[in-house]
Amino acid sequence: MPIRRRVRVFKYRMPNVLLPHPRDSATDFLFSSDFAVFCPLANMEATCLVVLLRFCVQILAFPVYLLWYLGIWEPLCKKLFPCFMSVASLYYNKHMSDKKKELFSNLKDFASPTGALTLLEIGAGTGTNFQFYPTGCKIICTDPNPNFQKFYNKSLAKNPHVQVERCLVAPAEDLHQVPAASVDVVVSTTVLCSVKSPEQVMKEILRVLRPGGAYFFLEHVAGAPSSWTLFWQQISDPTWICLFDGCHMTRETWNVLEKAGFSELKLRHIDAPLKWPPIRPHIIGYAVK
Repeated sequence: MPIRRRVRVFKYRMPNVLLPHPRDSATDFLFSSDFAVFCPLANMEATCLVVLLRFCVQILAFPVYLLWYLGIWEPLCKKLFPCFMSVASLYYNKHMSDKKKELFSNLKDFASPTGALTLLEIGAGTGTNFQFYPTGCKIICTDPNPNFQKFYNKSLAKNPHVQVERCLVAPAEDLHQVPAASVDVVVSTTVLCSVKSPEQVMKEILRVLRPGGAYFFLEHVAGAPSSWTLFWQQISDPTWICLFDGCHMTRETWNVLEKAGFSELKLRHIDAPLKWPPIRPHIIGYAVK
């Protein structure tokens, strides 16, 4: 008889009922769904406004688009982006430290029968997650941008409790250098927003994970439907993609995870404690092969 796989999904979604609550600032209120109650927009009007405001943002970013058209921006971005992320990751970790500690608290539960934990981090970037990994963890790092290497070498020097076995220059969609069923855990944080094919990434994650292994994720995603957060994300998205090395603001990554074929999925929607509202919507959790 064929074995039927049961997928359990634990999710928290924004409730439809709008309840009054205090805001930290007027900006928070502007980006909240509460503000939409007072300024409703018809779908067609909203679409036209998004297009108009996108155009305004693109005018402001015209020098970047010109460099992109001339073929100068992309190689320049590949060199500058790691420098930017070395600073931005410090800010992100400062505000998201508690969330990361919570996320990685049960990594050891997925260690191999020998007690060793082999972890593959895709899009390791500056090595910003090393400090949260358990002592003795063996790490394989991958990133498509080789210019990150000097930054995660510095991070590794600050975190001698972990051991990096290999650093691979590879996109998340093609992990052929990592054997099938060879790792206990796969980790990605703010990575699926910038890959070309999240679906292909899921296939590769399932391939390299051993049976019973887990994929841990923390990703920024699209805001709630009809919210002002999503509205401003839609306005910013084309220019954001160009400025930040292919990062998308409006991906519904939770749908990709639900359809990937994991045996168990624990996923929660959170509002990250970050200053700019359009990058606050996140999902956090793990999925078991």
